[in-house]
Amino acid sequence: MIQPEVTPNDPVENQPAIGLIGMGGMGTMYAKYLSAAGWKKIYVCDLPSKFEALKQKYEGTPGITVLPDGHGVSRVSDWIMYSVEAEFIDKVVAEYGPSTKVGAIVAGQTSVKTPEKAAFEKHLPEDVHIVSCHSLHGPSVSPLGQPLVLIKHRGPDSALRLVESILKPLRSRFVYMTYEEHDIVTANTQAVTHAAFLSMGTAWASEQAYPWENGYYVKGIETVKVNIMLRIYSNKWHVYAGLAILNPSARVQIDQFARSTTEIFKLMLAGDEANLRKRIYNARDIVFGTDEEAIKNRAPIVLSEDIFDRFSLGKPKSSNGDATPPSPADSTGSPANSHLSLLAMVDCWATLGIQPFVHLELAATPVFRMWFGVAEYLFRSQKRLDQALHSAIYDVSHRSDDLEFVVAARGWSQCISFGSFDLYKDRFEQTASFFESRFEGANKLGSAMIKAIMDSSPATRTS
Repeated sequence: MIQPEVTPNDPVENQPAIGLIGMGGMGTMYAKYLSAAGWKKIYVCDLPSKFEALKQKYEGTPGITVLPDGHGVSRVSDWIMYSVEAEFIDKVVAEYGPSTKVGAIVAGQTSVKTPEKAAFEKHLPEDVHIVSCHSLHGPSVSPLGQPLVLIKHRGPDSALRLVESILKPLRSRFVYMTYEEHDIVTANTQAVTHAAFLSMGTAWASEQAYPWENGYYVKGIETVKVNIMLRIYSNKWHVYAGLAILNPSARVQIDQFARSTTEIFKLMLAGDEANLRKRIYNARDIVFGTDEEAIKNRAPIVLSEDIFDRFSLGKPKSSNGDATPPSPADSTGSPANSHLSLLAMVDCWATLGIQPFVHLELAATPVFRMWFGVAEYLFRSQKRLDQALHSAIYDVSHRSDDLEFVVAARGWSQCISFGSFDLYKDRFEQTASFFESRFEGANKLGSAMIKAIMDSSPATRTS
């Protein structure tokens, strides 16, 4: 029997057999860190058609054995992680679940847990434990210090302790939840964030423009928008589709985000400054609070926009000829902008009663932490927020971009409401194809930006 406190330094006969079914980005990341830690019995597989290529890839890699399919992995492993798309989790577990070794522990790396839970309960033998997991970051982000959700759904405490021991080499921060809590938290931290960046990309693609190459979106907050948008569209579509389509809470939030975007834009078009200010100030007070002492004592994530400029993909236009952005600059030197995406995101949270600070401390992804930090940076400064609202009403230089953003946000909401993965894939890949030639270096730059912001953030350093 494997001892729960086992370590990679124990003799090989005392180590657990670790099984990874699905060797996409996250499966590959887990294999890398578990092998490097010294676990000596790691069994991996992907689609049977990829067996030879996978075997060649891991030839000579310490501790890793490639098997033809999930039956082989399930029969020999003491801990098994399914790292497959949420859309296919039921089909894959139905195929390989019955082969699971007696007494083994099974987990899933899916981003939405409702279908995973149903698949495990339906297809796994009763003599199998279920202790699931989910690393709340992408495969290109270091797992060091990142939240790693553990869900003890079925099994003794010793099963949970064994999973902790196996995953300890990732050096992530364990967060303990139920399946239901996981889906609520991930919806609250990721759904609207993803919708915002998906809509930005679709809006710019519809305009057939790379605005940062023409002097726009190259300073401060704008740099974050561009880098994260490119980072998201350079990933696979299914990374985001499962959460959006299969998580009921996420669908409600994405729909509200589209509504908030539309209603705020209508106030802009009407020049209704009084009601726009009333609505946005109310959203600010609900999301960020009105207790001045508490706000003062809460360290901000983003201290200054200056850090963003190091990661800009373009340069501001000069003042001669091919030059100046038509909008006036605010006091930070950044071109004026309504920041409609940020206004709508905070308005959406306020409307639905979502408290992002709670989830920020509990299980925030790197992208959510950074994008929330940007929203906080805008909303916690009366001057910056008033500049955005002034631009929303009186500066039309970004009005065409805002219009495209509204259309894109409503389009994504409608697409997701249909519940079609094929439709989501087509829409995502159509936009991604426009930016494909700009993806080179986008992930590297985005990762560097996230690291720099997190390293400079007092909130991160003291947590």
